[in-house]
Amino acid sequence: MRMRSILGALMLCPMLAFPAMADEKALEERVKKLEQMLEEREKREREGIPPGVERPEVIRPEAPVEEPGVGPLPEVGRERRAERQPALSFGSTGSGRLVYAKPFVAAPKAIVGGYMDIQYRSHRRSSIENGFGGLSNNFDQQRFVPFIYADITEHVKMAAELEIEHGIREQGGGNRELEFGLEFAHIDYLIKEPINLRAGILLVPIGKFNLLHDSPLNDLTDRPLVNQFIIPTTVAETGSGIYGTFYPGRTSKLDYELYVTTGPCGYEPNGSPTINEASGTRGARQRKCGTDDGFDINNGKAVAGRVAFSPVLGIEVAGSGYYGNAAPQGGPYGSNYNPLSIFAVDWTLQRGPFEVIGEAAWAYARHNSRAITGNTIGFAPGSLLTGLGGLNPLGIPPQRMQGFYIQGNYHFMPEFLAKWSPKRFGEGSTFTAVVRYDRVNTNMDFSGGEGDLEEISFGLNYRPIEDTVFKMSYQYMPQAFNPNSAQRIHDSAFVISAATYF
Repeated sequence: MRMRSILGALMLCPMLAFPAMADEKALEERVKKLEQMLEEREKREREGIPPGVERPEVIRPEAPVEEPGVGPLPEVGRERRAERQPALSFGSTGSGRLVYAKPFVAAPKAIVGGYMDIQYRSHRRSSIENGFGGLSNNFDQQRFVPFIYADITEHVKMAAELEIEHGIREQGGGNRELEFGLEFAHIDYLIKEPINLRAGILLVPIGKFNLLHDSPLNDLTDRPLVNQFIIPTTVAETGSGIYGTFYPGRTSKLDYELYVTTGPCGYEPNGSPTINEASGTRGARQRKCGTDDGFDINNGKAVAGRVAFSPVLGIEVAGSGYYGNAAPQGGPYGSNYNPLSIFAVDWTLQRGPFEVIGEAAWAYARHNSRAITGNTIGFAPGSLLTGLGGLNPLGIPPQRMQGFYIQGNYHFMPEFLAKWSPKRFGEGSTFTAVVRYDRVNTNMDFSGGEGDLEEISFGLNYRPIEDTVFKMSYQYMPQAFNPNSAQRIHDSAFVISAATYF
């Protein structure tokens, strides 16, 4: 009996071992499958193939490596540049497909965005210029501005902005000037946070508004008067320089920019000055210069810089300056030195929902009222030439200008609106009440000229998100100028607009 029990137990042991052996075998198979999946996933990551996308034939290991511009057309956004892809060079072969032999086709680096705005304004007086006697109300799609930003490498960056103003026009020239051009375009080489290199078409750092002038950023439709006439926003010049950030204290920060640029263009080819009461310094921008290709009118260069200090978060005070020769030099013009200098201060104070911002600027166009050597108009500009509008009977071009604005903002969101429609007035949405005072004088030597302006603006805007804004404002202008009748007037306007990043 005992022997039978022992034999039965020995026969039962193999039967119990079979399921265990089967489970072990299945486990080994699952481990092998997981290892294969991990290897495949790592391989796809090395080759830049996103999950869920079939492996393109052109990057299979068995497929031969082809030169750029040869083979099937790539699908941008699907294919990625592999490490083993040959570098681009002038020796790349091909014909019609060479247009695709670009690094960004196989490995996109750039980001495209921008902003646009649309406005409607209604004036009490017919003070809107249109070339047919003036308007009292008008629609205007003022700006369409595409951005292009790119991370070339960890240390090389590129940024550019195109600006199309009043894009409904189809042709330029005469009174139908088509305003289209590069707002800025520069290459940055990042070294360390305290010092970095920049070169290209640069936004000149005079004041803060010239650097942050996008329509969706600002809480009122119109730019401040000081940034229309004294600092002609946007002012950009070709050049190069450095910028960076220091941290002098535990909570403080100091930012700076310093550039050498082409410089101002203070005179037309016939010797008449571009700086006047009507437009302030706007005509002296490089983009408006009468030289070929917008080149310099002299062998000198301008220097521009801005230093901003923030002792604590929410407070910033900055000073900036610009200095360069505005007169032509060489050739029939002989030697002239009539420098344009601009100095500005700006401030930003934020505390809770309250915000106070502002900017003040002073400009000095030395010897702007004198005739330059070699002018072809035959007399000093101040004799008969520039008495635009008849308000300045002597017609003497201005030398000294100044202006400022101060603006208060209050951000809020009524609780009942947030409860009524959380999707439209929820987190990220805000209303802003705005009041701004503007004062500018483009001729400090002559009071009451057409550039002696004053304006008070009251506004309310709504942002469903920070990137989009709908604005409404009332402008009271006790000192204004009507370019259609060449008279000083008392005016007011109602303005509504919309602006968004995209």
